[in-house]
Amino acid sequence: MTKNHRQVSPQNRMINRDGSFNVVRKGLSYSRWHYDLYHVLIKLSWVKFIAFISLGYIIANVLFAFAYLAGGDGIENARPGNFGDAFFFSVQTMASIGYGAMYPKTPYVNILVTIEALFGLLGLAMASGLMFARFSLPKARVIFSRIALIAPHNGLPTLMFRVANKRQNWILEAQVRVSLVKSELTKEGDFMRRFYDVPLVRSQSPLFALSWLIMHEINEDSPLYEVTPQEMIDHEMEIIVTLTGIDETVSQTIHARHSFLAEEIAWNMRFVDILSKTSDGRRCIDYSRFHDVISLDD
Repeated sequence: MTKNHRQVSPQNRMINRDGSFNVVRKGLSYSRWHYDLYHVLIKLSWVKFIAFISLGYIIANVLFAFAYLAGGDGIENARPGNFGDAFFFSVQTMASIGYGAMYPKTPYVNILVTIEALFGLLGLAMASGLMFARFSLPKARVIFSRIALIAPHNGLPTLMFRVANKRQNWILEAQVRVSLVKSELTKEGDFMRRFYDVPLVRSQSPLFALSWLIMHEINEDSPLYEVTPQEMIDHEMEIIVTLTGIDETVSQTIHARHSFLAEEIAWNMRFVDILSKTSDGRRCIDYSRFHDVISLDD
């Protein structure tokens, strides 16, 4: 019988399911929007990014429209003092459209047009660069099993979880690293979150295209040796996974992250087999059962 994964509160985890960090940062003496604007604009969601660019574009044209109005009747065929005409003249100037219906007729407006044309050229270059950088940013399409398992394998209790590449290409020289994070008290009574390396049976894959069962044998050298499910909960243990590799299509390094809390680790279960062969002998992977597990007694 297939078991469903358990729902876990996200507040306790360090790494969210989407790979983002679940850490609140306080006390920073600088604003990211001031000192790290490029990074912020790269990391913004597409909706917020488009809204930010659109808002900046509108504000710039509004300011130039007021500047044109301050010069009096300096735009040919525009109604004197009309904000709408000044605003749309600014839009045409900044975008280098040049319909010809409205054009500058005073030195003051000609100077403003020169400044706005330069401003629009620089703004277009920066916006285009940001768009290209966001589109070209390599992203991994890697999925992790919703739960990890601890079950016997070759006579030893073994931590296991699945990883798969959702794209139809290869991830070259894929490498996986697993760490155990747990809460500890030092002899002086100080609270710490300690990281422990978790050695894997196989941590590298030269060609990663299908699924990959990551395994860690729990022996005397393992940080999970003789750890019980309740101890994992009491010490707020979290299994953190990082995967890196080279996307063969764009030849760039990609990264993926995931974590498993103690409540997301099932004991004495096994994953359902998802690899098979088609009628013509080709290998087939069934992603619809990627997260399914069954009891060892079944």
